[in-house]
Amino acid sequence: MTTPSLPMVQPMPGMPERVTIYEVGPRDGLQNEKSIVPVDVKADFVRRLLAAGLETVELTSFVPHKWVPQLGDAEELLDLLGPAATGEHRPVLVPNERGLDRALDKGVTAIAIFGSATETFAQKNLNRSVADSVAMFSPVVKRALDGGAWVRAYVSMCFGDPWEGPVAIEQVVDVCARLMDLGCDQLSIGDTIGVGTPGHVLRLLDALDDAGIHTDQIAVHFHDTYGQALGNTMAALGRGVSVVDASTGGLGGCPYARSATGNLATEDLVWALDGLGIEHGVDLRALVDTSTWMAEQLGRPSASRVVRALSA
Repeated sequence: MTTPSLPMVQPMPGMPERVTIYEVGPRDGLQNEKSIVPVDVKADFVRRLLAAGLETVELTSFVPHKWVPQLGDAEELLDLLGPAATGEHRPVLVPNERGLDRALDKGVTAIAIFGSATETFAQKNLNRSVADSVAMFSPVVKRALDGGAWVRAYVSMCFGDPWEGPVAIEQVVDVCARLMDLGCDQLSIGDTIGVGTPGHVLRLLDALDDAGIHTDQIAVHFHDTYGQALGNTMAALGRGVSVVDASTGGLGGCPYARSATGNLATEDLVWALDGLGIEHGVDLRALVDTSTWMAEQLGRPSASRVVRALSA
């Protein structure tokens, strides 16, 4: 039996002509790995992703080492990457002004902040309320924008929270609006525990649009805990979203969700986009090779179905 290397192209009406893939593997994908990945491996991972055609790659996070030991080598990683580590398409996550200072010292010109739609997760992740976290982010965003940097706002727990259960759409919109009112360039809405479904996605996007946050400002970030990540992504694309967060090999996951299988796999997304005739700029074969290589570094198979199929 011959395994096809590319899908047959059959466009669907209402889809964007081009999608920007926002690769989160080096940061969100690796941050929960129990064993520390050597910094030279991380640097090689980023180089391979760039060579495969991924233009936007989130590199690391400038959080205290005690919070996320896996990413305690942020400065060293950027030093190893050299010029490839700077620019609008090489964002890093910063939790506060101290993290921003560290990032700016390394010449970073694109940052991301990470908020929560729920009070419980805000306390567990940031050790403060939603309101206090917005207040903490305010000077971070202002200073970054004043310095000419590009700023993204992540909002987690947009579709459900493991402690609070279902999250009201109005509550999500309120938090998103507060962060975007700070002046952020882009909003990434996250299904942190992977419980969202397409109808829920469309209702949230419509509610955000009613609040003045339109799809040209929005990215979607889905986890595949219940196998819904790709379906939810297709629903969002049909509504006008054209930026999708994904992680090569499906790396990542949520420590607060049992059986979480990680982020939407970049390879699975690319296969679907190829089948729809949507431009994205990524070489699927090179990406599969990168995913296979990274899986070898981590000592386990890739979670991507496309990687498994093309490697069979």
